[in-house]
Amino acid sequence: MTEAEILKLIAGGENIQVEFTPKFTKAVYDTVCSFSNRDGGCILLGVRDSGEIVGLAPDAAGRMTRDFV
Repeated sequence: MTEAEILKLIAGGENIQVEFTPKFTKAVYDTVCSFSNRDGGCILLGVRDSGEIVGLAPDAAGRMTRDFV
């Protein structure tokens, strides 16, 4: 996915297939399960509900990979 495509998703706001979350929390796993039981979707980590891009902690990707496995 390109930067332009991601920005377009953010501009469109959250919906049944797009979820924003500013932090990597347990709620992300719940969203993954919800999306897997539907038609899929995109979780944009480091984005507030308002669409503001806030980023993630540098170690978030490593923790997420370990936790999902």
